[in-house]
Parts: sequence; structure tokens; C-alpha cells
Amino acid sequence: MRIGEIAALVGVTSRAVRHYHHMGLLPEPGRRANGYRVYSVRDAVLLARIRRLSELGLSLDEVRDVLADDAGRELAEVLGELDADLARQEEEIRNRRRRLAELMTEPLPPEGPVSPELARLLRAAPDLDSATAVKDRELLVLLDTAGGGEEFYEALHPLLEDPDVLALYGRLDDLADAPADDPRIVPLADALAAIVPDAVLDAMPEDDGPPVLEGVGAAIFADFSPAQAEVARLVMEALGRMRDQRAKKRRGERTEGTG
Repeated sequence: MRIGEIAALVGVTSRAVRHYHHMGLLPEPGRRANGYRVYSVRDAVLLARIRRLSELGLSLDEVRDVLADDAGRELAEVLGELDADLARQEEEIRNRRRRLAELMTEPLPPEGPVSPELARLLRAAPDLDSATAVKDRELLVLLDTAGGGEEFYEALHPLLEDPDVLALYGRLDDLADAPADDPRIVPLADALAAIVPDAVLDAMPEDDGPPVLEGVGAAIFADFSPAQAEVARLVMEALGRMRDQRAKKRRGERTEGTG
């Protein structure tokens, strides 16, 4: 048989046969005087096996292992791994479909697909005419990408209905053109830090995090005016102190409990 004939017999292309030769899966057959390859029935049987294994989802490297017999892994082992991988893919697809179903049950926020927990928070948030409030929503979406957590979002819900909290957005907006030494900065930072729920403090890591977070923080500060950035810096410092105090208190309570 010539290459086109064996390819047609097995149901592959001549190009695939040449690729299998190149990969070392199918040995090169003998050639006639005119240079044409001559394939035997044994070659066709091997080519058919390569096709069947490939259709099961094995990579060509895995097919090579199977064909290597004792020099490679047993077929049952390879097929077992393939079955486990397919099971993982099935579970991932089921999870993605559940996620899509959750997203389609309620109107999506303007920010697009986010976690169901954040979607509920954003839908409940009042429609404020505030540039700072818009940035706040954007930061929440960014946090959601990194995994915000249901408890964290639940802790923020009471803030949505607090008129004093909502007024803080206006005070932040008023600092849009203010310098970094504006006298309104410190009182506003104190007021913002005071409203942060304990659940948010508990969700904060007990250290400054990897260096990449420093770059993220710098980018966030750069998106604000100098006065607004100074407010954010003071708030983060205050939250860090409050977080450390709560962590220290919890460690002391655990120590007393084991004493």
C-alpha cells in the first residue's frame, strides 16, 4: 500500500501519517526503487491503533508510551489517568454551568459577571452620583477577581443603608482638587476607618503581603487626587493597626483558653 491508500483505509490523512513518522509513533516502511513508501497490513494495524488511542483523548506522547509496551506505561494506567482527567473536566463544566445559572437568575450589574455574593451587594448599593463611589465599585470587582469572600461582602451590606456612610463619599469627592495637606484629610480618614466592620478587619492578612501588593496599592493611590490618596493611606494604616490589635486579642484569648 502507498501512503494515500493506508491513510484512506484507516481513516486519517496522509499528512497525519507523515506526522506519526516524524513523532516516532509509526516506523518508516521500506521504499520501492522509485522512492515511494510501501506499507504492509501490520503497518495499517499499528496506524489504526494510533488513531483509536488518539480518539480516546491521549496525547501523542502518551500514545508513544502505550506503544512502547514494557518500555512505557501500561495501557490500563494511561486510560485510568485519562478517565480521571475527564472526570475533573466534567466537574469543572458542571461548576461553570451552575455559575452561569446563578448569574442568569438575576440582572447582571453594569460591571459584568462577578461572583453571586458581590452581585447581590452591587445590586443593593444605592445609585450615587459620586466619582469616588464608582471607583469603590471598581475596586470591589478587582477584589472579587482575587476572591473577596461571602463573609466579607455580607459585612459590607449594613453600610449601604447608613446615611452617614453614604455622606462620606461626598466628602471624598470634595477633595478631588485638594492638596495632600488639606485639613479635612485626617478627620475624614478617622471617620472612614471607624465605620469598617470587624469582619473586614478579620479578612485582612496579618502581614503586608507579597511585594506585588505594594505595586497594586501604588496603582490604586495613583488613581486618586493627592488629598484622596492621603486619606486612603491613613485609612489603610489605621486598619492595619486595628487588625493587629484584634489578632493580638484573639491570640491572647486562645492562650487563656488553653492555660
